[in-house]
Amino acid sequence: AEPPSHPSAAPAVAAPDAAATAPPTPRDIQLIRASLAVVEPVADRATAHFYALIFLHHPEVRALFPAAMDVQRDRLFRALLLAARSADDPAGLTGYLTRLGEGHRKYGTLTGHYGPVGECLVAALAKFCGSRWDTETELAWRRVYGLVSRIMIEAAESSARTSPPWWQAEVVSHQQRTRDIAVITLRPDQAYPFRAGQYATVETPWWPRVWRHFSFATAPRPDGLLTFHVKAVQAGWVSGALVHRAAPGDVLRLGPAAGRMVLDEADGSDLLLLGGGTGIAPVHALVEELAQRGADGRSVELFYGARSRAELYELDALRRIEQRHRWLSVHPVLSPPAQAPGVALAGELPEVVARYAPWHGYCAYLSGPAAMVRRGAAALARAGVPAERVRHDLVGDLAAG
Repeated sequence: AEPPSHPSAAPAVAAPDAAATAPPTPRDIQLIRASLAVVEPVADRATAHFYALIFLHHPEVRALFPAAMDVQRDRLFRALLLAARSADDPAGLTGYLTRLGEGHRKYGTLTGHYGPVGECLVAALAKFCGSRWDTETELAWRRVYGLVSRIMIEAAESSARTSPPWWQAEVVSHQQRTRDIAVITLRPDQAYPFRAGQYATVETPWWPRVWRHFSFATAPRPDGLLTFHVKAVQAGWVSGALVHRAAPGDVLRLGPAAGRMVLDEADGSDLLLLGGGTGIAPVHALVEELAQRGADGRSVELFYGARSRAELYELDALRRIEQRHRWLSVHPVLSPPAQAPGVALAGELPEVVARYAPWHGYCAYLSGPAAMVRRGAAALARAGVPAERVRHDLVGDLAAG
C-alpha cells in the first residue's frame, strides 16, 4: 500500500506502565498469534504501512535502511512470526533476539530507536487487525515488544563492550571458479573472531545498507584472513557485485560472526556433512577444523552436491584432505545423471544421502540452498537422525539482518 496522502498524526511514544512492562502471559501469547493470523494475509500492506509511519514521523531513522525496502519488509514479518511462535520458549527466544540485537548494531540502531519503532508497529497492527484489535490485544503486543526490545538492547550494549559494530575488510584475492562463483579472501582491519561453520553479514560499497550473509570457507587462520564462496544469484545485488565487480583493493564491511552450525567439542559422535553448491564453504571449514585439532576417533562422511562438474570446484581440495586423513570420506554428487558416471553419485543430494541410511548415531550438518536444506533435514529424519542432531542455519538470515 502507498503511504496515505494525508498521514495520520504521529503515534505518540507511550510511557511504559507496570502492566505493559510485565512479562507476557499465556493469554498474551494466544492474542499475539491470533492477531498475526489476521495480519498475515495482508502482511505486505501492513509492513509497508509500518515503514511509512516510521519514515513519515521519524525521518531521522530513514538513513538506517536500504533504499529498496522489499527484502527488509519481508524480513520484518518473518521475524515477528518467529518471535510470536517462540514466545513460550524463553531460552530459544532469548538466543534468537540476542543475535538479532548484536547484529542490528551494524545498522547504527540505537537504544532510543526502539520506543518510536514499537509505537509505529502497534499503530500498524491496530489498523490491519480491524475488529480483532482491542485493548487486551494491544497490551499483549506492548508486553511482547517490550520483552523483545529489552533483550535486544541488552545484547547490543553487552556486545558494544567487547567488539565494534562492524569491521572494514579489504579484498586481497578474487578467484573466479566458474562464471557465477567466486572465492573471495579478505583482510579485516582488526582481529575478527569466528568459528568454523559460522557466517558473516557483508555490505558492499555498491549497495549501501544492503547486507547479505555468507559462510566462512576456512577455519580461523593464523594470518587472520577470511575467505567466502559467493555465487551470483538472479536479482542478487550483493552476490552479483561480489562475483562480477569486486576486485583486490576494494573495501567491504562485515557484521559480527553468527550461526550455530559449529562443532560440539563435547560430542564425539560420527559426523554426516552435506554441502550443496557454495554451501560447501562452511562444510569445508568444519573439515579443516577437524584436520587441525584431530577427529578424536570419529568418522566423517561428506556428501558434496552440485548441478555440474564445474560446480564441484572444491572437490580437489577436499580430496587432498581425504588423502591425509583416513577418518574422512568424500562423496561427490551430481543431480544430472548423465554427468555423474565415473565422476560422482547420481541424484539429488538429499535423496542420495538417504540411500546410504541408516545414519543412527550421527550428528548431521547441512548447508546449501534453502530448499535443499529443508529436503535434507526431512530425509535425515526419515533415515533415523533426530531433529536435535541436525544442524543448519536456515534462520540465520533473520539473525543476520
